[in-house]
Amino acid sequence: LLHDAPLPPWPGRGHDEVAAQLDGECAWLLRHQVLPTDLLTRNRRLAETALRPWTPAFIHGDLQVDHVFVEGDEITGVLDWSEASPGDALYDLATLTLGHRERLADVVAGYGADVDLDLVRAWWSLRSLLGIRWLVQHGFDPYAPGCEVDVLRAQQC
Repeated sequence: LLHDAPLPPWPGRGHDEVAAQLDGECAWLLRHQVLPTDLLTRNRRLAETALRPWTPAFIHGDLQVDHVFVEGDEITGVLDWSEASPGDALYDLATLTLGHRERLADVVAGYGADVDLDLVRAWWSLRSLLGIRWLVQHGFDPYAPGCEVDVLRAQQC
């Protein structure tokens, strides 16, 4: 299991760095009126709950479906390790299931460890809030069905 591997020698992003990035992205989203204020506020409050102490694990850092090769029920490969670092294992689970909340129970069942679903949801909010500006600036639509804004709207804060 990836998250049981020895920690890499390089540092991961700390709570303060992620909190500062969240501050900056939320300010940008408000300034550019990309999201309704109440949606941003509710999800920011939820996202902040992910920024609690965690036991560092070796995380992929961008573990999305497109980065995982599967044959039958077996994972045969994982690519794009550019964001691998020590971090919160729940971040990887949240990234893997972002926009696919209906798959969360399956992923957790196969994970083999106790998983706090509320923290996975908090990471969904955090990752979505951090990703919207990049999507907008690179010609993608965060309002497209199933994308980041849908994730934020679906959160029960």
